[in-house]
Amino acid sequence: MVPLDLGPRSSDRLHLACGLAERFDAHLIGVAAREALPRHIYGHGSYINQDAVDYAAARLDQELAHVEAEFRRVCGPRERVEWRAARLAPMAFLTQQARAADLVVLSHYHDEGIEDWCAYIEPGEAILQLGRPVLIAPPGIKVLAARRIVVAWKDTREARRTLTDAIPFLKEADEVLLVEVADEDDGSARDVAQYLGRHGISCTPLRRSCSATGIAAQILGVARVEGADLVVAGAYGHSRMREMIFGSVTRSLLEQTSVCCLMSH
Repeated sequence: MVPLDLGPRSSDRLHLACGLAERFDAHLIGVAAREALPRHIYGHGSYINQDAVDYAAARLDQELAHVEAEFRRVCGPRERVEWRAARLAPMAFLTQQARAADLVVLSHYHDEGIEDWCAYIEPGEAILQLGRPVLIAPPGIKVLAARRIVVAWKDTREARRTLTDAIPFLKEADEVLLVEVADEDDGSARDVAQYLGRHGISCTPLRRSCSATGIAAQILGVARVEGADLVVAGAYGHSRMREMIFGSVTRSLLEQTSVCCLMSH
């Protein structure tokens, strides 16, 4: 599933999702949603002229039709495609529709324009709310080869969940690096390597000692040195309040990465 809008990032996201659907012989669902008159613009309890409401709704329908047309143009003759749209807030609609998806493809925004409706879908919140693995693509990424994958390993529920979600990607990879940032070896990485081996996936465990640069920087450093274009990581292993105060590996990965990240909670 890929949420789309009129913004320039939408095209990159759509090409990326189309490529993945082709590679995995998957059904591709495009979704688009926006409120005709967003509440943050007019406020609660405001009086709005009905003509203005009708005009905004008609214009939104035209915009949604334009996004759908672009979706179908890029998808071309593929038969296993589907379109869903609504006059709803983007995040609310995606949260509903994600029940029909194995994977949701999002973009990470550093800045956005008026046509970037999907910028209102905050990746961290989506990871927590959708109940599905989320693939977050940095700006400009249209293709994901995922031939070399870095798995950020820590023996937590979130990391275990994401590892299982990533198995279709891991099976297709030429090289999988299981990276653990820890001062002591708890043996869990060896267990995981054996687990992946039973799925026909060969991986190389790597352990890095903790340092002042931070866990996210070390993981991304391995990805950069090894030429990986996908990082697999469990997301938000601590409470959101704790992570708002002290920071988190998840947020650091999302802010610092120049490659795609596959995350689950």
